[in-house]
Amino acid sequence: MKVGGTEYRTVWMQGNTVFLIEQNLLPFSFRIHQAATYRESCESISTMRIRGAGAIGAMAGFAMAQAFLEAPGQSYLEFVCEARRDIEATRPTARNLFYATELVYQAGLKTREQAVLMAQWIADKDAADSQKIGEFGNSLIKDGFQIETHCNAGWLAFVDFGTALSPVYIAHNSGKKVFVYVDETRPRSQGARLTAWELNQAGIAHTIIPDNAGAWLMSKGKVDMMIVGADRIAANGDTANKIGTFEKAIVAKEFGIPFYVAAPTSTFDAECPSGKEIPIEVRSQNEVLYQDGITEDGRHEKILVCSPGSTALNPAFDVTPAHYITGIITEKGIIRPGAEAIRQILT
Repeated sequence: MKVGGTEYRTVWMQGNTVFLIEQNLLPFSFRIHQAATYRESCESISTMRIRGAGAIGAMAGFAMAQAFLEAPGQSYLEFVCEARRDIEATRPTARNLFYATELVYQAGLKTREQAVLMAQWIADKDAADSQKIGEFGNSLIKDGFQIETHCNAGWLAFVDFGTALSPVYIAHNSGKKVFVYVDETRPRSQGARLTAWELNQAGIAHTIIPDNAGAWLMSKGKVDMMIVGADRIAANGDTANKIGTFEKAIVAKEFGIPFYVAAPTSTFDAECPSGKEIPIEVRSQNEVLYQDGITEDGRHEKILVCSPGSTALNPAFDVTPAHYITGIITEKGIIRPGAEAIRQILT
C-alpha cells in the first residue's frame, strides 16, 4: 500500500536485517524500525511494534530465518531450537506465528538459504492471500454500504492489503461508495490509531466510534455488515480476535446484521478442536491504566487515565462461537463456519 506516494509492505527482510513499520508511533509519525537479530525481532513482536495476524506471522518467519543465519557452528541446532521457543513465546494467541516458525524451521534444517527463502515465501503468500480475500469479500459489499469493523485488520496487520479492510479497499477502488464505522478498540486503540490512519491514507469515508456505540448504531439501522479479522480460528469455526469482538457478534445477530470474519487459511488451527482450547494472551495492566498520545506542540506523552492505586485486567482477545459468524472470507472463497467446511478448505 502507499504512504505519501511510496509503496510499502508492513515488514520485509534485507540481508540479515528485518525492516518494519513502527506501529506504536502511528498515526503521529511514520518510521521504519530495523531489527538486526532474531532477539530484536522478538522484542518487536512482544512490544507490538508489529502486530496483526499476518504481520506477526511474517515477522516470526523472518525471525526464525535470522536465527538460522546467526546460529554458531558448534551449537547450531541448540541455538535454533532455543530461538524458536523465544519467538513462539512472544504472542501465544496468534496462529500465524506458529505456522510461520514451523515452516521456516523445517526449511532451515536443510540449509540456511532455504530458511530465508521460506520466510520470504510466507510474506509473499500473505500479501497474495490478502488480496484474494479482498476480491471475494468485495462481492458481499453493495454500493452505499455502511460497514463496522473492530480493531485493525488492514494492511498494517498483514504484509499488504489486510483482511477485514481488503474488501473495503477493493470496493472503494471499484467505484462503490462505502462508509466505515471504526471501533476505537481500547485499550490500545488500534482502530482509532491504525484503521483510521489507513482509511485516511486511502481516502475512504469513515468515522471513529466508541467501542460501546456499536449496539446503538445497529439498532438505528446504521450498519449493513460487520467485517473483522482473526488471530486464530479453531477447527469448528470458533474465532479468536481482539477483545470486544464477541460482544459485537452477539449484537449483530440480535439485529440480523451479517457478521463476517476475514482470514487466510494460515490462521486456521486444525489441531484446536474449539475456541475453548485457544490460549488467550493477557497483557500488561499498564495498557489499560495509561494512554499515550501527542500534545498540541508535538510531544509524545503517556499519562495515567484511571484511578491511582487501582489495578486492571487486560485480556487481549476473546473467542466468538461459530454460530454467531455469518461466514469466513478466505483466499479460497467464502465458507460457512463449521467443522466440515473448514476441513474441506484446508485440504
